[in-house]
Amino acid sequence: MMSIPLLLTLSRILLGPLFLVLYLYYRELGIPFTALPLVLLVLIAISELSDLFDGRFARRYNQVTELGKVLDPMADSLFRLCVLFAFTQGVVQLPLLLVLVFFFRDMIISTLRTVCALKGVALAARMSGKVKAVIQASIGTFILLLMCAYALGYLNLSVLRIVSFYSALVGALYTVYSGIEYLFAHRAVIRKAF
Repeated sequence: MMSIPLLLTLSRILLGPLFLVLYLYYRELGIPFTALPLVLLVLIAISELSDLFDGRFARRYNQVTELGKVLDPMADSLFRLCVLFAFTQGVVQLPLLLVLVFFFRDMIISTLRTVCALKGVALAARMSGKVKAVIQASIGTFILLLMCAYALGYLNLSVLRIVSFYSALVGALYTVYSGIEYLFAHRAVIRKAF
């Protein structure tokens, strides 16, 4: 039987594509635009809460597994990247190149951690990576709050797009910093693995 932490992690993997589908096809699904940001905010809240609880359950009930250690950060990254990639379309229109900064940082670090793990070398998470995750989640939430204001007529489209762009730009700059900091902090261990 599958453990609760693993179920929560797997649910987060499914929430990412669900976010994309709801954001891109809300009209076809009969969701009014005024309700869309609220629906998507609920998905972000569910994802972040499941991230919080799966780790707590795993540690409390001694259900920490090697699979969970791999899937948990992957699920977090996948959901947050789905949110950012969704925002390259629709009303927000973030530049794809900006979102690719988040994608490439996560792919490089994940691949490096996997290769090192296969060689018996563990690369620990860094505080900068945790801050990066909080910033990414905050960007998604902030943009959806801007969408709420736009949907209700309190914000025009150009302001929504400009503010969304600059909030994502700040996040992208920190994401680059966190990737560099991670590589620098683990440089000796990485050299040993290669």
